[in-house]
Amino acid sequence: MKILGLMSGTSLDGIDLALCDIDEHGYRILAAETYPYLDDWRRRLSSLETATAYDYALAHVELGHLFGKKINQFLEGKERPEAIASHGHTIFHQPQLGLTTQIGDGDAIAAETGLPVVSNFRTLDVALGGQGAPLVPIGDELLFGDYDACLNLGGIANISYKWKVESGKWKDENRRIAFDICPCNMALNRLAAMLGYPYDDQGRHARGGEVHTCLLHELDGLEYYAVTEPKSLGKEWFVGQFWPLVKSFLGVSPSTPQVRAALATVTSHIAIQIARILERQQIKTLLVTGGGAWNSYLLELVGKYCPEVSITVPDALIVNYKEALIFALLGYLRLTGKVNTLASVTGAKCDSVGGVLSGFVLEK
Repeated sequence: MKILGLMSGTSLDGIDLALCDIDEHGYRILAAETYPYLDDWRRRLSSLETATAYDYALAHVELGHLFGKKINQFLEGKERPEAIASHGHTIFHQPQLGLTTQIGDGDAIAAETGLPVVSNFRTLDVALGGQGAPLVPIGDELLFGDYDACLNLGGIANISYKWKVESGKWKDENRRIAFDICPCNMALNRLAAMLGYPYDDQGRHARGGEVHTCLLHELDGLEYYAVTEPKSLGKEWFVGQFWPLVKSFLGVSPSTPQVRAALATVTSHIAIQIARILERQQIKTLLVTGGGAWNSYLLELVGKYCPEVSITVPDALIVNYKEALIFALLGYLRLTGKVNTLASVTGAKCDSVGGVLSGFVLEK
């Protein structure tokens, strides 16, 4: 089935589109492209959690129309897919309150494109008592199951793997565990912006900075890291708990050396938190994707802390569009009535077939 997967991540890099020929046994990415957010949309999305209800509702609809227009632009001259699977853009994620929201109205996308749309993948799982995240692990299992673990370095670093007991043997080959590890590009990009860059290219500014041990200790000591899985992170946690520690270190008018020190410290923190999981689960083969896969300094640190782990960074198409690809898979599973959300990952009462359908046209 040909499905277009759409992903908009917390790092606000842009709208990832991947046209895929896919089923649960294999895939081909036929074409892919990222449409960067213009500055006004980036500002709007970055502050929407404090906007009025009216502004939130309007952004939900208008972002859906923007998604649809970008999809039409992308599909010019290409074979049209049978459906669209849209993750949308997360604004609120508080599963402990039964709340998760991804804006980008599916009906607006359907109206712009004339294609059926699957969206709101997370809400059913949260209603079932789950975290609603991460959703990608079922794709890791079906499409990339040859690796012990799959690590995605996006706005948030998350990992999925088959559960192992301390002896190193599989406890249940059908049980996959996944969770958010820590902030990643969400923090690094914000710091890089203070130096006038959209991101820290290959981690070179972090490499040139000096790790601040007190800040590193504070970050490593955040309560989230002591919580057992399943668990997930949202922007609210980042803004309320993580960033204030970094902001306190930087002060009101940080100098370039201070920002580089913060980058060095946060990068080390990310590597340490990843290494903890790899060691605990005795991971030997690791697939790394997401924008952070190009951060060579970060991966060097992970390799330094876990020299026994074989780290694979695949080709650029998979690195940059794996999440869009897997949302295409989630859409395929939803349309065929097959499980696309794993309770072993999210902590929900049961597995489920998540996603809301929009825009079906009845045959005459």
